[in-house]
Amino acid sequence: MGLHPAIAAVRHGVRPALADLDPGTTVVVACSGGADSLALLAATVFEGHKAGLRVVGATVDHGLQEGSGEHAARVVAQMAGLGADETATARVHVDPAGLGIEAAARRARYAVLDQLRDHFGAETVLLGHTRDDQAETVLLGLTRGSGGRSLAGMRRGFEHYRRPLLDVARADTVAACLADGIEFWDDPHNSDPGFARVRVRQRVLPVLEDELGPGVAAALARTADQVRADVEALDALARDAFDRMSAQRHSSRGRSPTERMTSRPELPLAELADLPGAIATRVLRLAALAAGAVDAELFHVHVTALDRLARGEISGEVQLPGHVTAYRDRSHLCFRGTAVAG
Repeated sequence: MGLHPAIAAVRHGVRPALADLDPGTTVVVACSGGADSLALLAATVFEGHKAGLRVVGATVDHGLQEGSGEHAARVVAQMAGLGADETATARVHVDPAGLGIEAAARRARYAVLDQLRDHFGAETVLLGHTRDDQAETVLLGLTRGSGGRSLAGMRRGFEHYRRPLLDVARADTVAACLADGIEFWDDPHNSDPGFARVRVRQRVLPVLEDELGPGVAAALARTADQVRADVEALDALARDAFDRMSAQRHSSRGRSPTERMTSRPELPLAELADLPGAIATRVLRLAALAAGAVDAELFHVHVTALDRLARGEISGEVQLPGHVTAYRDRSHLCFRGTAVAG
């Protein structure tokens, strides 16, 4: 018998994600014990070892469920059994204050994965998000009115992270595990309707598939790729404009023209007014982040308020998440906040 199609699909997703890595490079695979991440780990071990890579399996215990420590120990044993060269587990504290449990868990998870990558000297960390996860992200972005950035969904790669399975269906990761004899865990949170993502997964997408025909999830994921290209092009133009304004402002103050405004952004109102709206709002967002605004909490409503302040449609100050304040100072839009504390 030939290779099971689901196993082939997962390996096909992983192979290009490893193609640019030199032999001897270390790769960390984030593994929860679910079908997606275990299928990812198995495929990475297979493809990675052929390419001479060192594969480390890492699981994060969020401590949110009874018996989470025992579960993490089982996952470690599974990762070793699947051929990982080394395994690691870390327990994190999840503080949902001001973020919600999902966002807080995500923040804690990425923080510890960053630490594990540094510890093992890994080039990259692989994440097991699938095409279905991407479709759910796009739908959630639509319902929140979050604009192009949310519709672009999850990035295939960012910083030291890669998502090799964004073209692979969740059903294929399950089938790959079953075909390979890999037992996987069904996280109770993944069936808890208290989470919006679960309601989209269990109720919304099945209705769309029934009413509009199969392939809705794939179409949504494809849309994310198309929108992502547009978003990244606009982001690049905005970054150029922000850097140009930074260089001009620093030059006028006797600083290096190549030094970015990474502490106390001051944007010339006249130049902002000359920019297309899609670029201007992105420049405003970059300035807010440079001043210390919290990325995960900086929403469309905040950027819209900044735009109205810059245009003179509102007066006073605009408060941003992260204890950042924006205000007009004659010919400039200025920021003060956490990045300049002390």
